[in-house]
This record gives sequence, C-alpha cells and structure tokens, in this order.
Amino acid sequence: MSFFSSNDNNGPNKSTGQYHSTKGTAVETIGDLTGAQSWAQSGQQEHAAGEAEYDAAQAQGYVQGTKDRVGGRKDAVLGAVTGDRQQETTGNVRRDKGETQQTWNRPQ
Repeated sequence: MSFFSSNDNNGPNKSTGQYHSTKGTAVETIGDLTGAQSWAQSGQQEHAAGEAEYDAAQAQGYVQGTKDRVGGRKDAVLGAVTGDRQQETTGNVRRDKGETQQTWNRPQ
C-alpha cells in the first residue's frame, strides 16, 4: 500500500506528505483508543509514508535550489564578463530563487 501522492511531475510533495503524516497519526490514535489493531497499524504505516514523502520532497527541493543557485551564478558572471546585462540580471534572479528554495528546504 503506497500513500505517496504526486504533484504535476509525479514526484514527492511536501503538502501531501504532511497531510498523510497527520492523518496517519489520527487514524493510529483512533485505533489505539478503540482497540482496533488494523486501524492502529494502518495509521502508523500512513504516518511513516507521509514523513518519508515530506523528507523526499524537501531533499528534492534543496537539490533543485542548489542547481538554480549555481546555474544562476554562472549566468550572472558570464553576463557580466560579456557585457550582457539581461543575462546577468536573469542569472542573478535565478541565483536568488535557488537560495530561497534552499532555505525553505534545508533539512532541520
């Protein structure tokens, strides 16, 4: 049974990971309170799958941020050296976007 949900690119998603983690915890609690072992086990599995999806999406976002930061820096430097102000500006914007993405997805 897989609880991974997908976004447009069929990869892990932080929002659905958090949803399944929270839902799994609730189902597990209900199972524990009522003595329904199948609910408790199902909730525990959904919680673990949600946490794994969240962590995978976070790692994926950090890697993409790194690519954007490095690629943007390269474009900005190349634009500055060649005098192409548009390429320099576009590179700086991409670098800033990558830095922000890394910040939002930095492992805790």
